[in-house]
Amino acid sequence: MRIPASLVSATGLVGGYAVARWTGKRPLGGVVLATAGATAAREWNARGGAATAAALTGLYVAAFGGSHPLAKKVGAWPSVLGVAGAMALTSWAVTERKR
Repeated sequence: MRIPASLVSATGLVGGYAVARWTGKRPLGGVVLATAGATAAREWNARGGAATAAALTGLYVAAFGGSHPLAKKVGAWPSVLGVAGAMALTSWAVTERKR
């Protein structure tokens, strides 16, 4: 059974943060983030081609980076959940909605 890349990417953002926060080991959270990102990128490539995969991977990295300054304004968890939701919605709209 195929797990949608939209779910994988959102889970990578939330899971990466959760692992880093609860273990106190940021590199371990990075492993979760990178693994989910690579998995999602493979699916994006299969569904939409290399250009789609590159654009969504760039957005995934930007969501991760953007969550940091956003967290200073709204808090860590709201920031992570917000960017994860935006990432999932964008991924779905680009690769799944038209199927």
